[in-house]
Amino acid sequence: MGEPLTVDRLQHLTSWSAEWTGLRVVVVGTDARGFSAADTLVELGATVVVVDDAASVEQRRLLEVIGAEYREGALGDAPALLHDGGWEVLVTSPRLEPGHPLHRWAEEGGVAVWSDVELAWRVRDKVDPAAEWLAVTGSSGKSTTAQLTTHLLEAASRRVALVGAEGIPILDAVRYPAGFDVLVVELSSRELHWLGRTPEGTLSPWSSVCLGVADHLDGWHETMDDLRTSLGRVYANTRTVAIYNTADDATLAMVEDAEVIEGCRAIGFGLGAPGPSDFGVVDGILCDRAFLTERATTALELSTRMELASVGLGAAHTVANVLAAAALARSTGAEPRVVREAILSFRLHDHSSAVVADAEGVLWIDDSRATTVHSAAAALRAYRRVVWVLGGVGVGVADAVGTVIESERGRLAAVILIGVARDALRAAFERHAPEVPVFEVDSPDTEDVMPTAVALSAAVARPGDAVLLAPAAASMDQFIDYADRGSRFAEAVRHHLGGGADDHHPTLGTSDGPNSGD
Repeated sequence: MGEPLTVDRLQHLTSWSAEWTGLRVVVVGTDARGFSAADTLVELGATVVVVDDAASVEQRRLLEVIGAEYREGALGDAPALLHDGGWEVLVTSPRLEPGHPLHRWAEEGGVAVWSDVELAWRVRDKVDPAAEWLAVTGSSGKSTTAQLTTHLLEAASRRVALVGAEGIPILDAVRYPAGFDVLVVELSSRELHWLGRTPEGTLSPWSSVCLGVADHLDGWHETMDDLRTSLGRVYANTRTVAIYNTADDATLAMVEDAEVIEGCRAIGFGLGAPGPSDFGVVDGILCDRAFLTERATTALELSTRMELASVGLGAAHTVANVLAAAALARSTGAEPRVVREAILSFRLHDHSSAVVADAEGVLWIDDSRATTVHSAAAALRAYRRVVWVLGGVGVGVADAVGTVIESERGRLAAVILIGVARDALRAAFERHAPEVPVFEVDSPDTEDVMPTAVALSAAVARPGDAVLLAPAAASMDQFIDYADRGSRFAEAVRHHLGGGADDHHPTLGTSDGPNSGD
């Protein structure tokens, strides 16, 4: 079994060339990031056990090929899975909440808990020179911002990789033989929760941004203070630029409280007129007043809101994301001309405010990526009148959506509920907006969900309306993932507009009241 490493030796595991041999590690999950962590650790010489409640035959075979052991069972039953002891590190998964039994087992046994992000930071020097990291977080908008930042840097001829939720596993990027100049690292609050607990586990990114903080919890963080603390970790040890949202005081407070590297600048972004070290908007022109010598009296033009609207980037929350991405790119030295041209060649990723169709005056929008109430609310505010398709699975979704219903009830033409949270969501609409018509898709068959939701939407939508799929919840109750959910919605829209949806067209007007289901 070997002698357990001391805490002191763990502190010295901060390089690919450090002495990793003999480290006994438990890795959670057989998904891409879990496999990447296991593969990295085996390459380093560690003894690795991967635990999960289920794995495919192919996943088991691959783990065997790389030399990692697989143990299957309920993750909450850690003592039974890991009975042989001697474990020193647990590489956890964002799907396990802080109070999960596996985390309690680690704490009680003196096992260090790392994320794959921390492991990647510790071994980032595998390829010399190591890539600079740009860290992106926030309650919503981080995927779009990270994708756009990557696009801008590619246009600036940087060797760049997007890693995290929408990119490749971060450890795969760190081990890529040719190396990168920059990694754009998309970080959730769940990943940040485990960072910064030791000096050697704290990132030191080139630049960092928190796009904003939601005013609700999703069931993973116990308190709002915990959520804010986790998101605020993105700024720790930032070396060049800490970017905050001028419309969100919480992000400014995070920057003010952060222990950054001396000389790091604070730069704001927002839809108002920019201060002399900010990015903002003046008379519809997106401006950079941060990265120029005469910023006290002048500004650099990056684009206009009219130009952004012409390429599908005109929604207010998207404009804010563009400004944040531009600030990140400019912090690396990307030229204004390159940034300006690249912004207008960017297209939103599938399932993020994607226009599926514009037919008979009705706009059909796939924003299946809006898996949180905060991101769904931002999507709603982009349209004057909305038929809102929402629902799925997620702890606390129905409670959190109440404030959004109250604030946006005036723009809701109707609501179509899908997923397992329908009862609680229906009750929320009855409490906060009883005048809004609410219909439900109660079919247990995944194949029927989106055709029925689209048919219901088409029956109530009027010219000038937007039918918006912004679920405010996770998708795993009925779909493979958010992309599967969005693709099925888009397919159902196209089928319906082509005249082939009659089999799924329900009869409206039979409800006992506006909030009755179908």
